[in-house]
Amino acid sequence: MSQLDPMIADLALILICAGVMTLLFKSLKQPIVLGYIVAGFLASPNMPYMPSVTDMHGIHLWSEIGVIFLLFALGLEFSFKKILKMGAAPIIAAASIILAMMYVGSSTGALFGWSNMDCIFLGGMLAMSSTTIIFKAFDDMGLRQERFAGLVLSVLIIEDILAIVLMVMLSTMAVSKEFEGTQMLQSILQLGLYLVLWFTVGLYFIPLALRKLKPLMNSETLLITALALCFGMVVAASAAGFSAAFGAFVMGSILAETVEAETIEHLVSPVKNLFGAIFFVSVGMMVDVALIIEYIVPIVSIIAAVMLGQTILSTCGFLLSGQSLKTSMQCSFSLTQIGEFAFILATLGTSLHVTSDFLYPIVVAVSVFTTFTTPYMIRLAEPAYHGLTRLLPASWIARLERNTDEKDEQAPDEQQQMWNSIFKRFVFTMLINIVLCIAVMAIMLYYGEPFIAGFVPEQWLHPVTAFITLVICSPFLWLLLRSGWNSPDVNALWDSGARWRIRMTAYGVLRIIITAALVSYIVDYAIPWSKLLGVFAIVAILFIIFYSSFLEKHAKGLTRNFTENLTARERMKEQK
Repeated sequence: MSQLDPMIADLALILICAGVMTLLFKSLKQPIVLGYIVAGFLASPNMPYMPSVTDMHGIHLWSEIGVIFLLFALGLEFSFKKILKMGAAPIIAAASIILAMMYVGSSTGALFGWSNMDCIFLGGMLAMSSTTIIFKAFDDMGLRQERFAGLVLSVLIIEDILAIVLMVMLSTMAVSKEFEGTQMLQSILQLGLYLVLWFTVGLYFIPLALRKLKPLMNSETLLITALALCFGMVVAASAAGFSAAFGAFVMGSILAETVEAETIEHLVSPVKNLFGAIFFVSVGMMVDVALIIEYIVPIVSIIAAVMLGQTILSTCGFLLSGQSLKTSMQCSFSLTQIGEFAFILATLGTSLHVTSDFLYPIVVAVSVFTTFTTPYMIRLAEPAYHGLTRLLPASWIARLERNTDEKDEQAPDEQQQMWNSIFKRFVFTMLINIVLCIAVMAIMLYYGEPFIAGFVPEQWLHPVTAFITLVICSPFLWLLLRSGWNSPDVNALWDSGARWRIRMTAYGVLRIIITAALVSYIVDYAIPWSKLLGVFAIVAILFIIFYSSFLEKHAKGLTRNFTENLTARERMKEQK
């Protein structure tokens, strides 16, 4: 009789426990995530009265794959265009809430004498509310169409993307074992450059490849292709020094802008549910009743910090973003729980061996309690608002209600709207092309030059490398110099008055300076021995780029293809 591998037996036990608990929690109308956590506790070695898993290493490996699928699915639901359309209010609110709750969490940990890394990770865990639980609560209570519900969901989207940034920052701090402002800023810049680079390159090539391969695509091949792209980006992100989860999110956000996004999301959903269930079950396995009893005072204190911190500080954050007092309180009372990202951050801290063993079960206990109380806190928001209006002076309430963008305000004039649109387009163009030029320079420096060294004499190595770099960058440099200047709205605004001409001239000068700086870096690499010759070369190169009809045709073609890929999903929906 053949011996069954322990990993298969463990998987059978996990899925049996998860299946029973999810059905039970579904019948009780409770979040299924909690069912997974309970299933993990029942199948863990901490529960002596039931069969338990034997290969914890295999479980942790599966849970890491679960995190990858969860972040990939999150990226598929994410859209940078949605962020741009939201306006400033959700961004201001989300940033304020995260900073405030990180301070609350860190201060709470410091009160108990925990280590700096425990406090920082606890602050990050308390800063993120649960998208899944809030979405389900709004659905069950029939609140999805309410204005405050839409604002909460917008804030949660911002929190998700900021959580990715937070993961990268905490990983950097965990490796360096200290907080350095310069290092953090460098990590954030690298993160932004990586995100913009891959989003731009991926959105240009991946939709094109999917269109070419469409005759060969069915459900099976599309699923395998999507997962191949996901794990390929995971490997690339890890090689670049980022987490695997970040790479999965980046590829998901790229595929989210393609025509096939909804199909991919539908195909990936069962795989995500399977490995996501294993991840949450592995979270439940970390629950130790003895530790929870030992740390009951910190658990109660952290629960109080989450409840009070979110209801008070988040209300201030929403007021700061321009919402009325009632809407602010409805939003903040909806966010009084910690969710999936807390578990991901806890897993990160454990895998990097920078957080204490007691932190994981404490966070799980806090999450379970705050999840159960979420519907009651949402219902409590309106009575709390009415009670507060009776306590506060009428003049305060009137002032708070005036500080809102919910009432009709005078819309900006047509010229201001035109300038806002042009400015956003110009900034978007500058950002993408600067990142692409920097990426080409870095690739040529680290990979291109060693390859070229095998074909040219040493004295010609730098000039040849610089020349090839300049040729590759030239379409992006043309876009930096001239993109968008001949559009009808730009010409109309130019003729509208001197103040608009001054703004556009200043922006044009800025574009020339940035382009000249990039060109000068390349030229200096080729001919550093002559400043006068270098200046002449820079001016000549800028002149050639500016007036080149070949570069104009090539650059406009690149822009047209990128724009078509970026808007393909919206155009398909309009046609339907």
